[in-house]
Amino acid sequence: MELARVIFSGILISLLINMVVAAYSSPCKFKAIYNFGDSNSDTGAISAAIFPRQWPNGETFFGKPAGRVCDGRLMIDFIAARLGLPFLSSYLDSIGSNFRHGANFASGGSTIVPQNKTIAESGLSPFALNVQIFQFDQFKARTADLYRENKKYSCRNQFLPRSKEFADALYVFDIGQNDIAYGLRTVGDAQVLASIPDMITQLALAVQHLYTQGARAFWIHNTGPIGCLPSTLLGISNPPPGFLDNNGCVKTQNDIAKEFNRQLKNRVVKLRADLPQAAITYVDIYAAKYGLISNSKQQGFVDAKKICCGYHKNGIDVGCGGILALPNGTQISGTSCKDPSSYISWDGVHFTEAANHWIANLLFNGSISDPPIPITHACYHT
Repeated sequence: MELARVIFSGILISLLINMVVAAYSSPCKFKAIYNFGDSNSDTGAISAAIFPRQWPNGETFFGKPAGRVCDGRLMIDFIAARLGLPFLSSYLDSIGSNFRHGANFASGGSTIVPQNKTIAESGLSPFALNVQIFQFDQFKARTADLYRENKKYSCRNQFLPRSKEFADALYVFDIGQNDIAYGLRTVGDAQVLASIPDMITQLALAVQHLYTQGARAFWIHNTGPIGCLPSTLLGISNPPPGFLDNNGCVKTQNDIAKEFNRQLKNRVVKLRADLPQAAITYVDIYAAKYGLISNSKQQGFVDAKKICCGYHKNGIDVGCGGILALPNGTQISGTSCKDPSSYISWDGVHFTEAANHWIANLLFNGSISDPPIPITHACYHT
């Protein structure tokens, strides 16, 4: 039903999309992408700063671990390719990085609101959104300093952006899932709901700050259906009536995600009024993911609750790439499935490359965007 809604909505707004694209027939000439987020778009931060991603992450596309929690490419990789730009290097990765066309500040486990917990205690990243914004500020300032100190350097440098190009970049946000998920594990539904306004305010402040730094084109993803994560569903047996929805997802968790999205969308509307020179696009990732999950088999995937990478049988859980030593001297490995392209869930939390690609295609046609524009035209006011 959700997928049908997405497709039907896409048909209804296709004429509007065509009118918008016709009015602004030339795609935006984005010189760079600056991304802020969590593991859904982390291309190497946690891998470089804390612990490297393990095989079989990266097996499908890169042939080796590539800093991503996925068998291959993430949505941000498909976005970069669609805009004719190279994959984003993580700001925290000092080896082999190239920031000529942007930088990725996203970090696995990141939250919007800073959490007073270590990564060992909580699994949350120390690089919350405010830290990612600090990192961007430093990156921009140090780049400008370098060019001022050595003008000849700016002509031949192939690894840093030109100072004037920060205004011609796309600024992407994909964050908030960990705020909700961690809250559900630690404080319960009511307190998570009460904390949503602060999450939205902190995200809005980040957008406003970037605007003062010259950013003008923003692409903001809402959060996905957390109650459908296979890792969540693994621990549920004999749920009471009404606990799960028609697609086997935890209804109350999805309701909280939808409330976060409702408040985020309302704040985006306000931001458009407050930042008149900005083009701000709100992207309904929830609708896309829930649509795919609820119609997985029709779209060529296996049951959405199945996990490709890891071992989850007989009450034993081994994460993707992990190894569990048993008392009898044997071990269980968290290996990947034979065909990741047929799965939606890579490791129980993150999507496979195939699922990321499926959703990315909706970003490219504008069917889940507000205003209804493809990402190639995200610089235009509509």
